[in-house]
Amino acid sequence: MRIYIIHFCMTQKEPGWELFHTFLEVARDGSLSGAARKLALTQPTVGRHIDALEAALGLSLFSRSPHGLTATPAALELVGHAEAMAAASAALRRTASSGAHTDRGTVRITASEMIGCEVLPPMLASFRESHPGIVLELALSNRNEDLLRRDADIAVRMVRPRQKSLLARRIGKTPIGFYAHRDYLKRYGIPKTIAELEKHCLIGFDQDARSLQSLGPLPQEVTRDHFGFRCDSDLAQFAALRAAVGIGGCQHNIARRFRELVPVLGKAIRFELEVWIAMHEDVKSTTRVRMLFDHLAAGFSAFVRGAAVD
Repeated sequence: MRIYIIHFCMTQKEPGWELFHTFLEVARDGSLSGAARKLALTQPTVGRHIDALEAALGLSLFSRSPHGLTATPAALELVGHAEAMAAASAALRRTASSGAHTDRGTVRITASEMIGCEVLPPMLASFRESHPGIVLELALSNRNEDLLRRDADIAVRMVRPRQKSLLARRIGKTPIGFYAHRDYLKRYGIPKTIAELEKHCLIGFDQDARSLQSLGPLPQEVTRDHFGFRCDSDLAQFAALRAAVGIGGCQHNIARRFRELVPVLGKAIRFELEVWIAMHEDVKSTTRVRMLFDHLAAGFSAFVRGAAVD
């Protein structure tokens, strides 16, 4: 890595952001044509951008094959830096989007799939009704580093953000329990004890156990082998629960909206997740960001109390 940084510093002209932007899209898509569609450029233009960046850096960034492009080890080291540049560029555009108006511009929010799809929309709808000049962007992600990279202005998280550059507010706790569709329980019966769960199809993670680990210490070790339906998407797990695939965990304040979902072993199995709202300290004085932050804090406070979300 040190070799190509030295070579880069010795070049007479630094590559422009447009070259790194094209490089990033090619690395993500694995093809010139796919990146061209994403960037609204022609394929030859994308190819020229890659050739120009390779020449400027003195590196081979991609190897060509009949199956597409494969990033070289040097290119893989550059991807993270290019992503940081992309995040900074997007943050600059959001900051500049308001001009002199406090009720104009763009605010980007990041949240988990379940929160983003099942909880946030009514809150964002009411905010847009009051502030129609503010454009809202929603990114579904569980990565706490989104705010540090400036990929978003506000994050809703189910664990405490601990980075010093973030301003975080603890809203409260949301309880989680086991549920099943009433049709599933009609077919397979209602388990009366935790031991009887072994006879049922449990819905859980596949390769990514972070969602389970966020619940804290469990009475016994839980692995993917315990689950008859495995998926790392919380939203897909919820869809499977509503389709009567099996028994799975769900936040009480979400499950109670669906009459077909029935609590299972409610007294024996209960977890809680903390709800936090965070923003980067660099945007704390941006009026539109602060307005949305306070609006979401009020909305999630009502949510954790079990009240209807406005």
